[in-house]
Amino acid sequence: MKDESTSFEPSDTRAIVIGAGLGGLAAAMRLGAKGYAVTVLDRLDRAGGRGSSIDQDGHRFDLGPTIVTVPQVFESLWEACGRDFRADVDLRPLDPFYEIRWPDGTRFNACSDDARMEAEVARINPDDLKGYRRFLRDSEARYVVGFEGMVAKPMHRLWETIKVLPTFAWLRADRSIYGHAAARVRDEKLRMALSFHPLFIGGDPTHVTSMYALVAHLEKEFGVHYAMGGVQAIADAMVDVVRSQSGVIRHGAEADEIVIRDGAARAVTLTTGETLEAPLIVSNADAGHTYDRLLRNHAKRRWTVPKLRRKRWSMGLYVWYFGTKGTKDHWPDLGHHTILNGPRFTGLLNDIFMRGKLSDDMSLYIHRPSVTDPSAAPEGDDTFYVLSPVPHIGWDDAVDWKAEEPRYREKVAAVLEDVMPGFRDRISTELVFTPETFRDRYLSPHGAGFSLEPRILQSAWFRPHNVSEEARGLYLVGAGTHPGAGLPGVVSSAEVLAKLVPDVRGQYDEQRLAAE
Repeated sequence: MKDESTSFEPSDTRAIVIGAGLGGLAAAMRLGAKGYAVTVLDRLDRAGGRGSSIDQDGHRFDLGPTIVTVPQVFESLWEACGRDFRADVDLRPLDPFYEIRWPDGTRFNACSDDARMEAEVARINPDDLKGYRRFLRDSEARYVVGFEGMVAKPMHRLWETIKVLPTFAWLRADRSIYGHAAARVRDEKLRMALSFHPLFIGGDPTHVTSMYALVAHLEKEFGVHYAMGGVQAIADAMVDVVRSQSGVIRHGAEADEIVIRDGAARAVTLTTGETLEAPLIVSNADAGHTYDRLLRNHAKRRWTVPKLRRKRWSMGLYVWYFGTKGTKDHWPDLGHHTILNGPRFTGLLNDIFMRGKLSDDMSLYIHRPSVTDPSAAPEGDDTFYVLSPVPHIGWDDAVDWKAEEPRYREKVAAVLEDVMPGFRDRISTELVFTPETFRDRYLSPHGAGFSLEPRILQSAWFRPHNVSEEARGLYLVGAGTHPGAGLPGVVSSAEVLAKLVPDVRGQYDEQRLAAE
């Protein structure tokens, strides 16, 4: 397939991918399958980007995503490379997917079984059963349009977005996912349980489109899974595939600039001064970083610095990673995934997303992988990851996390003590990430956890395109481009890439033989 953005000669099969996050690795796999000689550059010492891990004192801390939904996007990726995903990655279904808790003691366990889910809804408010069933029908309709119809489809031409607008209007895409849940069920707890999912990709449920109701259908039909060894195991398996295609992964190699000549991307210069030439360049760096930093010496047509500053960015994340000694049999009702709601839902969202205010109250996401995966902790011990959504640091009067972190940790600990009594005395090792860590480690603008917030006017054509309009031969994958954040999104962005670049299979081997 030929695309007008392509700027390289068919005989030159070199490609550079900036960033070994899941989107960058998926791009390298797709390009390798199409015959490209791929070099992946990454500033970290381990592949996976935000999905990587840190080993500390016998504990493996999964730094970012912890669950796998829509596993078929990985299966399709592996199949394109002539491999079997299930043979390379041990994926385990979770039951329940997660437990949601409220301060008054109410609990909600999510799973894929219709009868059990209806029992959960009825236990909270039986009058909402009819509305819940309608919400599920809504979810399936949005899945067909929003996921099957758009996720893996190039959206860099405005017409692709315009032609779905009538359907979007019919589905009330203008309504927020929280507003849609509120139109279906009356109980405030159920409204939260049906609408919180956009937080997993950096969106405010009270402002992002109701199209995200499709997540309920995804969970119901395809389940929620955990990869043994964490998402790091998926990243490592992706590296193995890239290397089997003769691709090269270079760690400790940070891109400093994408070199543009005659309107086309031609090379990448590293912070060490080294320059690597290639006619096809894919950036898995945050879209904001790509356009603001990597193309800083190139006049932009669309993604100018002022325009980037006007965009709404996802929230920041405060993440406390810690290991506990001898707690395997402690807190038996605390499972793999637990969501602790604070006393407010919409009010807290408003503080985080609209006011940029760090509140005293909070909601927490607790990840306890050691109940499923013994490799996450030493025998008899536990590994935890506790996440609190917080404002990003691009606000005026942003939080100084160096000063605030110890105080905030104590507030988090006070909430955890109610569900994990005595946990502080059991901590054997710990590590904290704040939005400042995301800024410095992942080069994320404003320390945002998920790049641009997925609002309707920051999605599809309105999002930075997979094929850049700033330079020929330059492409984007990952959370900051279409279709967006989350494992299915970033992996699907590489599928979009594969539809935009030509197949050069056979040419790499021919060139290599000629050189020899």
